[in-house]
Amino acid sequence: CVTLDVQAACRDTTVTQELLKEGFHRDLLVQVELGEDAGGCAVAAQVHLPPGIYVDPDELATLQQHNLTKAVLFPDIIDVEAPEYLARDVLLLLFLERDARCSRCFRAAVPVHARYHRPARGAQEALVVLESPEVLLCCCHRHLSAECWKPAEVDAPCSSDNTSPCQWHSTKHRPAYEESMLKVPVGLREHSSLVCALTLLTTGLCSGLILAAACKYGHF
Repeated sequence: CVTLDVQAACRDTTVTQELLKEGFHRDLLVQVELGEDAGGCAVAAQVHLPPGIYVDPDELATLQQHNLTKAVLFPDIIDVEAPEYLARDVLLLLFLERDARCSRCFRAAVPVHARYHRPARGAQEALVVLESPEVLLCCCHRHLSAECWKPAEVDAPCSSDNTSPCQWHSTKHRPAYEESMLKVPVGLREHSSLVCALTLLTTGLCSGLILAAACKYGHF
């Protein structure tokens, strides 16, 4: 009977995560429908970004200056030039905005970028898997039900503007999809000799043209 009462009180929170656009440069859209009204609470999604995908800190800072998105990166320094096999995992805390059409619905989007992968033999695509994000609530003036919410093990600020840490709470949720897949084009190892030869030929040709122009028009 107690279990039934808890299940009735704790309605499922639903999370939808989508990768919009095509190619290496996408928008990550996260939509959350809470099982209860979260009036006065901050709602966020903690997204684990694997090495194959990243958020550009400079781009994020620009978007936040124009109030287009609110998020925090852990770590906040990211090598945007590193290939997938030299990159690290990143945690993205994405602060969600209330949907005007639904009191229990929140959403936010942030630009993400795919990294280059190692060439593969016989495969033209690599898969980057995004797991369903963790839903977090921070309620400064409201008590959350202990049956539905538990303290989250995350040392995160209350908002992107406030660096003071807050006590966030998490709940079990029902993802609309367990994970999202990003397909990234990769080179074929079989073409490595051809690519190296063409690169060397092109480099030599361009160097020759530059040297010829310098000799012809330069003043020594």
